[in-house]
Amino acid sequence: MRVVAREGPRVVLAVLGVAVVVWLVIKAAQGGSTFLQVTLNGITLAALYFVVAAGFTLIFGLMRVVNMAHGSLYLFGGYLAYVAQTHWYSGGTSQFQLGPTNNIGVMGFFVPLVFATFVIGLVGLGIQQLFLRWNQGQDLRQALITIAISVIFADQMIAHYGGVVESIQAPTSWPSSILIGSFRYPFFRVVVVLGAALLIGLLLFLLIRRTLFGMIVRAGVDDRAMLSALGVNVQLVFAGAFFIGAMLAGLAGVLGGTMISVGPGLDTQFLLDALIVVIIGGMGSLPGAAIGALALGLVQSYSTIYLHFGSVNLTNYGILASFVLVIAVLAVRPLGLFGRPA
Repeated sequence: MRVVAREGPRVVLAVLGVAVVVWLVIKAAQGGSTFLQVTLNGITLAALYFVVAAGFTLIFGLMRVVNMAHGSLYLFGGYLAYVAQTHWYSGGTSQFQLGPTNNIGVMGFFVPLVFATFVIGLVGLGIQQLFLRWNQGQDLRQALITIAISVIFADQMIAHYGGVVESIQAPTSWPSSILIGSFRYPFFRVVVVLGAALLIGLLLFLLIRRTLFGMIVRAGVDDRAMLSALGVNVQLVFAGAFFIGAMLAGLAGVLGGTMISVGPGLDTQFLLDALIVVIIGGMGSLPGAAIGALALGLVQSYSTIYLHFGSVNLTNYGILASFVLVIAVLAVRPLGLFGRPA
């Protein structure tokens, strides 16, 4: 009886998986180019989620540091890049006033990107050193502190940058779109964002699994006292890992500000998405973060278009599909798809 009880959720999930595959095949046959566009939207959105969640996985999943201000670092990075670009390369004008005649070169995009990424890394390092270093292992206290920090960040960003949604401009020398099949798709989404996600995933995997730094981080999480006894400065290593995780949040903010927009509310939205990705993939697993991001991106993309039954349109409730995905995964794998006990 216990075996049947354990296998029940897996059977249900397998049946749901087969049903989803059949549904995708039918929609692909019916939708043609529309289905392909929606699928690309989900994949590129998943790439952005992965960049955000990769830093969150490094900080929360691997180091076990509860940083609920990760979404604020994402949004702050987008704002920094936007302000740097408009003041350094656009004469201080608003992005809405640039017009098609204003040319933004490659340096006009990459310099603000590098600047914002590095500054956000320093901000994250400051948060870790001032507020989180002295309460390592106290999850509730860390959560409350970083929630307070995120609230302060949100208020200050509205006060300084306003409540208007802005956009970072990609280099005008780049093509605006590329031809895929019978339709054109934004170049930045499919080439830059997706390419950045693949490159970051590869570099992080090599860093964590193939370098001494990654070995020390993983060992420090499992047994910090033993690592300290061996003469390793654990605090310095953890500070470096937190700096990298915060930098990834800032980088994602710049990519997201170019791909979507920069505006109030995106900090909490992307924090929630990063949490969902880590929950689905499993804490501390980079491949799990990639799979979780892909699942979340596709579910959100499909639910905004195809979530209707006959004449009943439920696309406005597409947000619920994300939580249904989380419930389905946790029913079978409580630690996530690639999670392991702490």
